Amino acid sequence: METITSISLQPLLAKHYPQVKSIYEQGIATQNATLETSAPAWEKWNEGHLSHSRLVALAPDGNVAGWAALSPVSGRCVYGGVAEVSIYLGENYRGKGIGPRLLQELIISSEANGIWTLQAGILKENEASVALHQKCGFRVVGLRERLGQLNGQWRDTYLLERRSAIVGV
Repeated sequence: METITSISLQPLLAKHYPQVKSIYEQGIATQNATLETSAPAWEKWNEGHLSHSRLVALAPDGNVAGWAALSPVSGRCVYGGVAEVSIYLGENYRGKGIGPRLLQELIISSEANGIWTLQAGILKENEASVALHQKCGFRVVGLRERLGQLNGQWRDTYLLERRSAIVGV
């Protein structure tokens, strides 16, 4: 595995969204990254994610190599410290050590913003994403069978979570 060490992690801004959307569409094309079949416009994406803990990994040439963001799991205030992780890497940047850096920085940012539990729903076939999350302290809490359909086929997802050791203890 070739590691890219000169990646810069920065806040994800609207100006990054065309590349963020393209990377998301690459994930959609694998049919193992999400049950979604299309990427939303910036406005809808922006509304669906928390305003903090949005990151891009920028390659030395300035291109977005990957991104990570959090979504609320519920509108109920009692779940205000629980968020859903999204993390995607561009197809040319996978397996280069960027994922762990991006996810670890997302964890740090989430804790700085009062998040005590991160969760991730990962399609069963996406072994690389499960391994990445486990490497960063997530644990599998269950397999959700036939959770949703993609192209008419029922898909199973693992539910993973990471409980903060510093927030909400």
